[in-house]
Amino acid sequence: MEQETKKRETLPDKKFRFKFSPLMITLFCVGLALCAAGFGVNTWQFVLFLQSDITSAYDWMRYLLLYLASIFLAVLIISMLIRSQYVLTEKELIVQFGIIRSRYEIRRIFSVCKLNGSGKLAVYFDDFKTKYSVIVVKEIWYDDFILALTARNERIAVDIVSAEEEKNNKKKK
Repeated sequence: MEQETKKRETLPDKKFRFKFSPLMITLFCVGLALCAAGFGVNTWQFVLFLQSDITSAYDWMRYLLLYLASIFLAVLIISMLIRSQYVLTEKELIVQFGIIRSRYEIRRIFSVCKLNGSGKLAVYFDDFKTKYSVIVVKEIWYDDFILALTARNERIAVDIVSAEEEKNNKKKK
């Protein structure tokens, strides 16, 4: 009787960091280098501008906007590198991609599927498997992610698809 009335313990938030491919990391580094180059070129032109006629409002706006664009893009890229993660709370799956955040209710997740052939993990939001999200974490964390998700909602179906089944499903389409 006491166990029935005892409220279920709340689970702590579980965080899983994104696994970026080497190509994505390279693109982020190139983006940061371009931000630094843009900031440097803008500074050089601004110094030359200060030595000439500084009465043009257009030039002041141009330099201000170029500085803001360089800084904003650098902050966006750095935030993606530092703060890209999946957070499982008691009721939500939160996908953070830098400053961009998406929330999904865990009660609306229908199933989770581990695709062994392609090495992916997918979360499906309907039984027709048309609404889904691919989870991009290290493969060794797949089981931990599935366990954390099913601990928050026991009704979530778990599918493990072998490489052969995945190949056959692709042929059918």
